[in-house]
Amino acid sequence: MEILKPEDLKEKFKDPWVAPYKKVIAMADGDQVELVEYHPCISGSQWMIYQYKRTSNLVLDSKRDGDKHTYLLKVGKADMELKPSFSAAGIEEVVVEGDEVKVVHAGLAGAGVGAAMCRGMAKGVKRVELYDVGGGSKVGRAAVVTPRMQKLVIGIDDTDTKEEGATWTLANNIGMEMAKMGYEYLDHVTCQLYPHNPNKTQNCVAIALVFAVMPGDRPKIVEKVCDLLKRGTLSDKTAIAVMDGIKVPEKIREYGISAKKSMKTAEEAEKIGEEAGVQFVEVTGREGKIGALAALGLYNDIEEAVKVYY
Repeated sequence: MEILKPEDLKEKFKDPWVAPYKKVIAMADGDQVELVEYHPCISGSQWMIYQYKRTSNLVLDSKRDGDKHTYLLKVGKADMELKPSFSAAGIEEVVVEGDEVKVVHAGLAGAGVGAAMCRGMAKGVKRVELYDVGGGSKVGRAAVVTPRMQKLVIGIDDTDTKEEGATWTLANNIGMEMAKMGYEYLDHVTCQLYPHNPNKTQNCVAIALVFAVMPGDRPKIVEKVCDLLKRGTLSDKTAIAVMDGIKVPEKIREYGISAKKSMKTAEEAEKIGEEAGVQFVEVTGREGKIGALAALGLYNDIEEAVKVYY
């Protein structure tokens, strides 16, 4: 086994068949890990999404959004049988230990090269444990080690008025501002709420901002988001709902779907959110909790989040 840091890999492998990944992030939550990789290709990398889920039973789900790959993994070890074309690449092992996450990749030909050299050069990687150098007919195997991060989702609602403003744009700008400060801003999800709500401003949507955070940074991120909201909101009803971890409690998802189809009250949102361990912050008021909680419930199902129910 050879242990290499990103700078070592960049120095050692300058071949034209090595395409460095941009960034690798791993978030742990109990026996699950969400792995986010920013791939050097865009649509061509759909091959990885298909192969990984097909080859390894540690991959519970996989999806691609542009060059961003997201894998939902379970901790453990897989007994993989690599076969060219059919099962050419996958994840062999997932380990969460101390402040690190270790993901062992294995693959044939180009997928074996990607296992170590391409991933190992990415931002966010601490080191690579290189077991076998891939390429051609050879199997490539390597562990990619990253800091152990956690997922933080912040639901936001009620920031505009009937005359001006837009919650989705304010939330997006806040996310971008957080990224400039060095925080890992992963996603912005728009959640359509009940369209017949008589209190709505216009389109009636709430927003979920998704972050990968280092342990200890959570309070600072929540505080900073609230500060930015106070500066930008035009409403006296603005509130946020904050959820930790990868898994969405079923009662929050059910609430999110129900909030798309019917009127809800702040009291109902508070009761369900508090039962599920959600933190609420009244930035300028209370009513925003209704949509903010709904956005948490559907942040990881964007097709459902945007649906309109008549």
